[in-house]
Amino acid sequence: MFESVLSNVTGTLSVGVSIECIVAAIILGLIIACVHMYTSNYSKNFVVSLAILPILVQVVIMMVNGNLGTSVAVLGAFSLIKFRSIPGNSKEITSVFFAMAIGLALGMGHILFATFITIIVSILLILFYRIGFGKNKKEQKRLKIVVPEDLDYTVIFNDIMVEYTDKNIVEKVRTINMGSMYEITYVVTIKDEKKEKEFLDKIRIINANLNVSLCKLEEGVNEL
Repeated sequence: MFESVLSNVTGTLSVGVSIECIVAAIILGLIIACVHMYTSNYSKNFVVSLAILPILVQVVIMMVNGNLGTSVAVLGAFSLIKFRSIPGNSKEITSVFFAMAIGLALGMGHILFATFITIIVSILLILFYRIGFGKNKKEQKRLKIVVPEDLDYTVIFNDIMVEYTDKNIVEKVRTINMGSMYEITYVVTIKDEKKEKEFLDKIRIINANLNVSLCKLEEGVNEL
């Protein structure tokens, strides 16, 4: 059923087969990009790259076509791209891998199989997004507190955290302002969102009204 369109091609790649694979890559790449746009926060540059990626991978696979030397060169090129890229979150990595897998299937001539997989995975991604699969009942947030170096940050906020949060984890501690202050980063789950301002105000009283910031967890973390 999922026979490759390249199964009868020997040596020279025909123009008709090439065009057929390229058109399929364009359509499936656009579908993958649209699904990512629907289910995730995105940038224009990323979704454009996502739409083009299946075509590029397809061309690379078609050019390799069993040549061991070329395969090694391609592996080195992909490794270079990896280390020159900015790390993304888990959704972005999944979409990139999705696009590359479809490009790989198309490069081997499996157009029907690539189409089938694109439809199945797209439906699953949209379904999981719609039903909120894996979503926490209460939103986790990142809390950053700046304190003077003479405050014992290990215990000073314990009572407030117990009162206002269901869960709090110290993610990172670092010195700032030439070592005269500490910045403590927490991952917190606030018990009552209506008391968020009250929570921050009490922290400001303790840390002498130095900087306090609270933001969504996904805004500043790589989910890998």
